[in-house]
Amino acid sequence: MTRDGSPRGRRAAAAALGALLTALAAASPAHAAEYRYWSFWQQGKDGAWVYATQGPSVARPDDGDVEGFRFAVSADSRGAKQPRGAADFDAICAGTPAKGGQKRIAIVIDFGTKGDAPGGETPPKPRTACARVDDGGSSADALAAVAGPLRYDNNALLCAISGYPGKGCGEQVAQGDKSDSGSGGGDGGPSVGLIAGAAAVAALGAAAVWQARRRRG
Repeated sequence: MTRDGSPRGRRAAAAALGALLTALAAASPAHAAEYRYWSFWQQGKDGAWVYATQGPSVARPDDGDVEGFRFAVSADSRGAKQPRGAADFDAICAGTPAKGGQKRIAIVIDFGTKGDAPGGETPPKPRTACARVDDGGSSADALAAVAGPLRYDNNALLCAISGYPGKGCGEQVAQGDKSDSGSGGGDGGPSVGLIAGAAAVAALGAAAVWQARRRRG
């Protein structure tokens, strides 16, 4: 039988510690940079939201199209949050009849959650509107017709809808710098796995010290 203080026992303890430290490193992955901004969405053929490939000042929707805007914090288009609510043209534009030379665009505006809001600001409630613009109008024209004032930066990035947010434009958000820390996981605090792993490392270290003292005694 191998005693705790034998060379074999020490090698086993060292191997266990190395494996534990490797697991801890894997449990704390690097976080991608996140940004607070308005994302732009369009209705796909199946009725689902699709992230727009053009900006609203360039896109030219057709009569009957549905477009959405969502304010949130995300790293890129793959992780962007969709507008909440169905993309339903008939429901949104039911009270807006067609008119020659103009087109109707259903607009869904989701101001996001408190957790995604800049510090000191409260997001308005999501809403919908039916915009009617000239046939050659852009998505930005349709949005301005129902949700002004809009604010853009020098690169034509949409910064604010209906004055929200009051400042800022696509700024990077530090990890854990969301205004509502209870909005979900990953808000900058240590994970349960990391805390538990650290406790295990401490316990293993304490056991090694105890064994060394025991051998000396």
